Amino acid sequence: MSFDHREPGTDPAAWTAFLRSVPAVPVDLHGVGSVVVVAPHPDDETLGAGGLIATAADAGIPVHVLLVTRGERSHPDSPTVTPAELAPRRAAEFRAALRVLHPTAGATELDVPDGAVREHVDVLRAALEHRLAGAPRPTLVVAPWRGDGHRDHRIAGEVAEQVVDATPGTDLLAYPVWAWHWDDPAAPTAPWDRARTLTLDADVRDRKARALAAYPSQTLPLSAAPGDEAIVDDRHAAHHLRVEEWLFAPVRSRSGDSFDAHYARKPEGWDFDGSWYEQRKRAVTLAALPRPRFRSALELGCATGVLTAALTERADAVLGTDVAAAAIERAERRAPGARFETAAFPAEWPDGRWDLVVLSEVGYYLSPDDLDRTLDRVLETLDDDGVLVACHWRHPDDDAVTDGDTVDARLATRWPRPALVRHVEEDFVLSVLPGPAVTSVARAEGLVR
Repeated sequence: MSFDHREPGTDPAAWTAFLRSVPAVPVDLHGVGSVVVVAPHPDDETLGAGGLIATAADAGIPVHVLLVTRGERSHPDSPTVTPAELAPRRAAEFRAALRVLHPTAGATELDVPDGAVREHVDVLRAALEHRLAGAPRPTLVVAPWRGDGHRDHRIAGEVAEQVVDATPGTDLLAYPVWAWHWDDPAAPTAPWDRARTLTLDADVRDRKARALAAYPSQTLPLSAAPGDEAIVDDRHAAHHLRVEEWLFAPVRSRSGDSFDAHYARKPEGWDFDGSWYEQRKRAVTLAALPRPRFRSALELGCATGVLTAALTERADAVLGTDVAAAAIERAERRAPGARFETAAFPAEWPDGRWDLVVLSEVGYYLSPDDLDRTLDRVLETLDDDGVLVACHWRHPDDDAVTDGDTVDARLATRWPRPALVRHVEEDFVLSVLPGPAVTSVARAEGLVR
């Protein structure tokens, strides 16, 4: 999603009224052995978890913050300050703010380029794994909510979930930062059914406010010039300086929060029906299928079921899966001839075998490891005369982990046989990858000897 921090955003008073109705579970730090906080940018740790940092440290719990970037791109349109000048300034503000929250809180600065966390996931993953390896158990990891609307926040949240899932003796809580700004309490998309709350005493609230004030590059205008506006003005700060901090418990092995939020705002998804680009791409995909009819088709990431409905005309049985429940509900109405399951692949994989698997516009949302695991599952469940059809957008996507060309190259590298079809144009790349019994259309019809 996209938003503009310069817009007024949601009124904090509207959230205050809404939060009174949320039956949140209190955060209990009793028995926690250590706390590790992941902050994509300087000030995220204070906005989202400053009270938790101070409260845990006051209780004698070791706290360590992993600062991923130095936040040098916070003012990309500034006419007075360059990113190179902002980087050391914001890093110094981070250290000052952390000392205000608690002098014993430790920190590691990873120095990943701002805006490029997805290109450096291995740096964050290795640092978090290293920190957790020696941390007293049980360890509470606190990271951004993956549906927060900022790419760096999403990637940091995803990495934290993956590492915590794989690390015994750890648990995870996720904090929102920008969701307070763009979400609507009248129809909220954040997972308030999984809300957790930590009540802050007066001293901790005061320290959190002073820690935020230690970020003048963010809370005050850099100058009076356009492009130098405050990032966290008083209105936005009010979301975070409440008497409690709000966090979310994760749903393990699910990755639909950001997609559920997208479909809540845009029920039809990505204009699959109205866009000529989408209509044409769908026609090219269907035309690339090497047979007129299939026994059993699986569409991974089926969205609202527009392509799924077309596949029911070409296959005896069709199953569509998607991580977003809202998308599945619409797909069921659109394609009554297909079956649907809400599932996050590759961790959740449907039973059955297939002679057609479709992976369209979803591969670049997967981490490299998850893409490889998905390919492994396809190869395990694809019949010898089956094909994998993969189609992906080639332009930049701020919400993607990689890009269409990277996905297509990885498929070509991992697939045991050459592509039957590879169609490349400026907007998308499409590959048809065959099982061992698949031949060209002409050979299958005996036109070539």
